[in-house]
Amino acid sequence: MRPTYRATWTKGHNQIILGNIRPHLNHGYIEPLFNFERVMLRPLEEGLQYRYLGRRLFLDAWVDWQRQQYRFSNFQEEIAGGLSGSYRLSGDQSSWQVSVPVQFTATHRGGQIDTVDRPLQTLLNEAVGLEARRILNGPNVRALRFNGYVLGFQDRSSTFLTPYKYGRALYLNTTLETRYADVMLSYWQGQRFVAPLGGDLYQSVSRAVFSPEFTDTNRRLLFVRLLRDFRIADSAALTVRMEPVYDFNARLLDFSFGVYLNFRQEWLLGNASQRVRVGQ
Repeated sequence: MRPTYRATWTKGHNQIILGNIRPHLNHGYIEPLFNFERVMLRPLEEGLQYRYLGRRLFLDAWVDWQRQQYRFSNFQEEIAGGLSGSYRLSGDQSSWQVSVPVQFTATHRGGQIDTVDRPLQTLLNEAVGLEARRILNGPNVRALRFNGYVLGFQDRSSTFLTPYKYGRALYLNTTLETRYADVMLSYWQGQRFVAPLGGDLYQSVSRAVFSPEFTDTNRRLLFVRLLRDFRIADSAALTVRMEPVYDFNARLLDFSFGVYLNFRQEWLLGNASQRVRVGQ
């Protein structure tokens, strides 16, 4: 554990954050660009963030200084950042909610202190899509969602350290929201796609320990996701996620299962203050 700090300036719809920025799911990225498990693997993002929280427009531009380089350091400096935005096209009273998301991420390894003889690495990812949600208001079925994205990858390094210089991908999702659970069907097709911050399954290069040299140039996957939130308190919920996935190239069916506790910090602080009052 280590201490954290955040300085926030808010004026109207604009917000500027310095220090521990609002990370992970707050950016609003799709999973191929930003792995949702980073909330556990890298819980802190430290840097600078600008957010615009309007009625129709959402914008999040951020920089995460992951590793600072100093004199005589035997490692490279590491920086990540990006932009995530969405503009809503539909009106407030429309039964169809339609929006256009645009997302971008960048990672860089290098530094201006010549203490490490390693080439600079700069990797870029972008995505543009269309999202639509139809409110149904049925007794058991609440809404139907569709979102589709076209993604890209570029390696702008001085010396290419990945097997591919550029790539592209298609990501399609259909979700049925019911009173029991959300059922989501997803299709992924990636050609030479690499995203350093993205989920492991979507990569055309291996992240496995036992086969780091493996590549899958044209990767095709089909997901069925079952998602359910169990409310514990006003600021806490237990999320259950079951996810079968079929790899068309390997002809392999696999699955994952996870249980996650989601809460706001106010929930723990409220419980702590309540215990203090009882003790007094």
